[in-house]
Amino acid sequence: MENLFRLVDQDQDFFQRKWTLVNGPVIVGAGPSGLATAACLKEQGVPFVVLERADCIASLWQKRTYDRLKLHLPKQFCQLPKLPFPEDFPEYPTKRQFIDYLESYAKHFDINPKFNECVQSARYDETSGFWRVKTIVTSGSNKTEFEYVCRSLVVATGENAECVLPDIEGLSEFGGEVIHACDYKSGEKFKEQKVLVVGCGNSGMEVSLDLCNHNASPSMVVRSSVHILPREIFGKSTFELAVLMMKWLPLWLVDKLMLILAWLVLGNIEKYGLKRPSTGPLELKNTKGKTPVLDIGALEKIRSGDINVVPGIKRFSRGQVELVNGEKLDIDSVVLATGYRSNVPSWLQEGEFFSKNGYPKASFPHGWKGKAGLYAAGFTRRGLSGASSDAMRIAQDIAQVFKDETKQLRMRTVARHRRCIS
Repeated sequence: MENLFRLVDQDQDFFQRKWTLVNGPVIVGAGPSGLATAACLKEQGVPFVVLERADCIASLWQKRTYDRLKLHLPKQFCQLPKLPFPEDFPEYPTKRQFIDYLESYAKHFDINPKFNECVQSARYDETSGFWRVKTIVTSGSNKTEFEYVCRSLVVATGENAECVLPDIEGLSEFGGEVIHACDYKSGEKFKEQKVLVVGCGNSGMEVSLDLCNHNASPSMVVRSSVHILPREIFGKSTFELAVLMMKWLPLWLVDKLMLILAWLVLGNIEKYGLKRPSTGPLELKNTKGKTPVLDIGALEKIRSGDINVVPGIKRFSRGQVELVNGEKLDIDSVVLATGYRSNVPSWLQEGEFFSKNGYPKASFPHGWKGKAGLYAAGFTRRGLSGASSDAMRIAQDIAQVFKDETKQLRMRTVARHRRCIS
């Protein structure tokens, strides 16, 4: 407590702002990572506060995903700790089913985030030993500054906090509709249009497929090499098969076997303009965080010519795009499936644990804990299973510290009481 007084003394306007002392960690982000961490802390009996800039949990899933989205991996690899998916859910739950699961998860563990509260900055005060988390609370047209003071901070804003918007020559002169994939819901509004999809990851592939299914004519930009794997191999989940092989075989061998199986199922994809990287899909995912595409029907549309694969972009002009090979295409709209990035560097004032790209410097499985009570959940580049692993480790570590401090406080309180009686 004396540290808290020290904190107040050094900041003269401390009582001029609204603030609160949190008896436990502050969790920034109410997506799957934040919810999983909160649930694990609840099981350990540790109090916490969850801050969320949006007005709902899992805002990425609720507001920035397309309608046809389903989980790419089987549900057993995507469930959060302590509560499995309902048994009647399909192997690959839909977007709506996953959101329902997350909402029931929050209700089950009585997790009540503070919504519309955007973190502006968070820094560790070495003098007091507390983290100071400053937020702006939005209520209608009113905005209020608030500050949380806490012993530990859990960064759970995730790998996909902000969309990446590339700077392409002439894009502002194009004239047609240009949206990021986060704003794409359905191909219904693009019916009979020529649409350029920039990006060939899972989002780019699925958006292109959805456009085809709504009678649009998509051209998909493939600027670099990409691994495409079937979602299932001989009726077995490709991911599940890889996990099984990893228990017995080295990663390089699993990569080779996966590529052989993919060739048997999908055939030679390079003749369609889809060149594979020299690094294997699992190694590439582990080292660069680049997820292989799990095909759910787009490749068939590429073979038939319904999805046109084109090389990189040179420049845009009015109603047209010029490609790096000199070809020019007339197009009506552009969908930028150019991915997302972490936003941690914009608000966390710390340079030892997190790198400039917003990821922990230490690689998995060591990137969940920093110094001075700083933690990271959901930055493993291993999806929901990685976030769950982080959450359980973080909760155990915080709970141990919390229980030790509580025990010491009780012992000091009892000792002082005895001296008072004597």
